[in-house]
Amino acid sequence: MTEKSVIMEESAVIRAMTRISHEILEKNRGADGVCLVGIRSRGAALAKMISDNISRFEGVSVPCGDIDISYYRDDIPDFTQMPVIKKAALPFPVTGQKIILVDDVLYTGRTVRAAIEAVFSLGRPAAIQLAILIDRGHRELPIRADYVGKNIPTSRSEVISVHIPPFDADTSVKLMDAD
Repeated sequence: MTEKSVIMEESAVIRAMTRISHEILEKNRGADGVCLVGIRSRGAALAKMISDNISRFEGVSVPCGDIDISYYRDDIPDFTQMPVIKKAALPFPVTGQKIILVDDVLYTGRTVRAAIEAVFSLGRPAAIQLAILIDRGHRELPIRADYVGKNIPTSRSEVISVHIPPFDADTSVKLMDAD
């Protein structure tokens, strides 16, 4: 893959995540009953950023966990070829809570569908909302984000690459050509 452009530098990512954090608090009238669930792997780091922001803004701790949605994917044909895959688990109950799913890029919607299924396997939340750093379009399922850092129209031959610690050395969002 070759880099076409840097869409967001660190300061832009931080501003977007700060804005999303404020929007979550506004829409939910505070942090009461809000639980953050990051979709592994970069969604978990972004959920932690939101949790830290809310703690700083409101002075309250918001439950934050992450889920591996591999077990719930509909596009993996044979689980026998995969490494060990476990059902979802979170460090807090989801029943009756306002669950905010957090991920880095929204594309076809299949990852989000799997995450919703994973959450429902753990209980019945009061609501599920979706926070996304980048929405690149090309939906295959009727899914839209409640909170979006930035909309980036792309072609199917392009890839959005989100760089965020601890997975990457820097914080940025890049548009890549799949070659």
